[in-house]
Amino acid sequence: MTIRRRDGSALACGSRMKHYNMITLMLDTLDILTAAADWRRAGRGVALATVVTTWGSSPRPVGSKLAVDDSGRMIGSVSGGCVETAVVETALTAIKTGAFRLLEFGVSDDDAWEVGLACGGRVQIFVEKLL
Repeated sequence: MTIRRRDGSALACGSRMKHYNMITLMLDTLDILTAAADWRRAGRGVALATVVTTWGSSPRPVGSKLAVDDSGRMIGSVSGGCVETAVVETALTAIKTGAFRLLEFGVSDDDAWEVGLACGGRVQIFVEKLL
């Protein structure tokens, strides 16, 4: 099946995937924020991490979210692997202290495979306690 724009030109496969990925991101975000709100209503401490900037290749797009409660329960994803572990640790600290943090992770393409970040590139993630 070919999807056509209003001007009649065909929509490239990559464009369709980008549109699909944005819809998926919005649905994921709704699920994550709903769970975070439920955890807060239940009296748990909660922190939210959000991808705010990416450069080069990144496993998750800008806007991706990860919610963490005070017991370490998580929903969502901002990266994966060692980056996600560091973000969860920062989220748990934010729950305890109330301090927000802007984290930046970056790996050169040459070193990416050695540390488990196959994507290379850089990512900035904002972590905040939900009140």
